[in-house]
Amino acid sequence: MIELNGLDVNEKERSIIIDKMDKMGHEQVVFCRDKETGLKAIIAIHDTTMGPALGGTRMWNYKNEIDALNDVLRLSRGMTYKAAITGLELGGGKAVIIGDARYDKSEALLRRFGQFVESLGGKYITAEDVGMSTKDMEYIRMETRHVTGTAEELGGSGDPSPVTAYGVYMGIKAATMYRWGDNSLEGKTILVQGIGHVGEHLVKHLTNEKANILINDINKERLKIISKKYGAKIVEGDSIYDLDMDIYSPCALGATLNTDTISRLKCEIVAGAANNQLEDEDVHAHQLLEKGIIYAPDFLINAGGLINVYSEIKRFSREQSLEKTENIYNTTLEILNKAEEDGITTNKAAISIAEQRLSENIK
Repeated sequence: MIELNGLDVNEKERSIIIDKMDKMGHEQVVFCRDKETGLKAIIAIHDTTMGPALGGTRMWNYKNEIDALNDVLRLSRGMTYKAAITGLELGGGKAVIIGDARYDKSEALLRRFGQFVESLGGKYITAEDVGMSTKDMEYIRMETRHVTGTAEELGGSGDPSPVTAYGVYMGIKAATMYRWGDNSLEGKTILVQGIGHVGEHLVKHLTNEKANILINDINKERLKIISKKYGAKIVEGDSIYDLDMDIYSPCALGATLNTDTISRLKCEIVAGAANNQLEDEDVHAHQLLEKGIIYAPDFLINAGGLINVYSEIKRFSREQSLEKTENIYNTTLEILNKAEEDGITTNKAAISIAEQRLSENIK
């Protein structure tokens, strides 16, 4: 099902949208537009086999609506795999609001978006993502109960960043164990690209393990703050791909792993929090494999945030959430071993396990 709701596309673009949905297996895509508040958003529901589609809302200043569509389709499918491989009773969905979160966001816009979420009758549950905050979730919640990630004092699960970072940390340690037979990160050179909330929490874990930490971000002030706080070394620009390091951890936006960057990478492991790290899933997963670089699939190791908001629905404690997130370590090792045994990429191994779990639950 596709609902365009005023999206300005021609017949060719409409055909492309439907073709993308068909190829990626989406159940429903809703384009939301409200002239009064300036809202332009897309909600993508990929699969509800395991339960209602849960996934955050991202606010980003996309170049155009087709770019926003491509992002939300990939992100929502990733949420399906993330929930399935983590063993959660959830489906996969995602939403994007087109606009600059610094200037275009308003209470009215967020509440109007909440009305669109409510119109789906619980098939999609939203949460916090890039460009959004727990406060924003409170505004959305004024219009729908189908929202998670509100402040803890209001009964929500709060900021998911610490739990997301902990899951990525577990994934890094598992990949380290697989590569070197020891999961200690002491002395390992690790580059963290993107030091927002998740990136900073990850840097904290790595600092506690006495890793040699390099940091990269487009925000120079943020770099200075994190460098001073944790003693991390700043590396600016895209020279990061030419540096000798043990682990590359992309924690900003996706598609940093492409033909150019992979050819330049000098590391043993790629494991980070960013979604959709591979520009082309098949091409670049194979390119990493051919270079002997271990890739910890992003939708597996960044599942801590989803576990955090899932715990809000199931009324788990923060300790229970962290315990479930810690199991990402074991699942990562399972995926890496399966990929080696089957002679396939780690990304394909992870997807195959997720799809198997989905097929087992089809009624």
